[in-house]
Amino acid sequence: MADKSNFIHCFSRRQLLKTGGIALLGATTLRANAWPNQPRELTLYVGTYTSGKSEGIYGYRMDHATGALTRFNAFKSVNPSFLAIDRSKRYLYAVNEVSEYAGKPSGGVSAFAIDSATGNLRLLNEQATQGADPCHLTIDRRKRTLLVANYTGGSVAVLPIRSDGTLAPSTDVEQHEGSSVKEQQKGPHAHCIILDRFERHALAADLGIDKVMIYRFDAATGKLSPAAQPWAELKAGAGPRHLTLHPNGKYAYVINELDSTLTALKYNEASGTLSQIETLPTLPSDFSGASYCADVHVSPSGKFVYGSNRGHNSIVVFEIDPGTGKLKLVQHVSTEGKWPRNFTIDPTGRFLLVANQRTDNVVTFSIDSQTGRLTPTGHVEEIPAPVCLKFL
Repeated sequence: MADKSNFIHCFSRRQLLKTGGIALLGATTLRANAWPNQPRELTLYVGTYTSGKSEGIYGYRMDHATGALTRFNAFKSVNPSFLAIDRSKRYLYAVNEVSEYAGKPSGGVSAFAIDSATGNLRLLNEQATQGADPCHLTIDRRKRTLLVANYTGGSVAVLPIRSDGTLAPSTDVEQHEGSSVKEQQKGPHAHCIILDRFERHALAADLGIDKVMIYRFDAATGKLSPAAQPWAELKAGAGPRHLTLHPNGKYAYVINELDSTLTALKYNEASGTLSQIETLPTLPSDFSGASYCADVHVSPSGKFVYGSNRGHNSIVVFEIDPGTGKLKLVQHVSTEGKWPRNFTIDPTGRFLLVANQRTDNVVTFSIDSQTGRLTPTGHVEEIPAPVCLKFL
């Protein structure tokens, strides 16, 4: 569920150009001979909501030995609540989560060039997303297409990426239809869109209609069309928010915002079909307060899946059965802050970082590679209204 209290409801193309920017998180020098296959420096970009103290996107260096963050730069932008980086690491794209763009009911998306030496960002251009409050982005591996989920607009859109990294106007918009049983589900609310490993299909979680929409993706044209199985329907009132695919391509995991559950599904890459395996609660059985799920990620090893709980303010950890895709509860751990939104696992798989939106901090945890369990490192970085974390 997009956080409506933080929306900026009106901005124009001129305003976005004047304020466009992002803050970034930077890199660290490794100890001698440590992690030889990893870059000596990592850059992390943090997207935020900007109705309060935030300027846009913030940048830090992360110490590989400790997980500590050190800020080195900041760039202005309007509600850059979700970020994506292309595979060449030359361009960054940020949604501008607003309900009006250039006088029309739409959000925006901004394209930035990344300076390879410094990590600094330079605004290239921006485009309308043809739907209000965009909240998620995906880039195809050929770096030709940007896919966007519009939350309030209840649609997904396709924007071509030019050879210089700039965005062209949208070439396709797929409007979702329907509703479901809860107050937040009076209409469609697309919250996430991803591509599978071979980029033959796109999967879009729609919180408002309790469905994961399945599209054929034409890489040559950037067009979406309904797949043979056009959707997978989840339990009424579940509110699917984000989804992720297992590295082996055989399983998908959907985190459901409204009933605080995680659904495991079997995925057929050839046909683009989904079938449910099981659904488990993300909260402890003795918790009775209000809580809403947010983000979900599978570990690089494929052994564990993690989800965030806003309200219970925790990360839930499950172990994945490699043969069946089924889940076994490992841990609930406090996020050391309130309202954990997006979180990320660093490229080495050693650290998990959580963005706590309502306590204005990012907290670093170490990951036990054998058990998947998380332990706070003690490193907490103050960042206003953080909602998205992306390593370069």
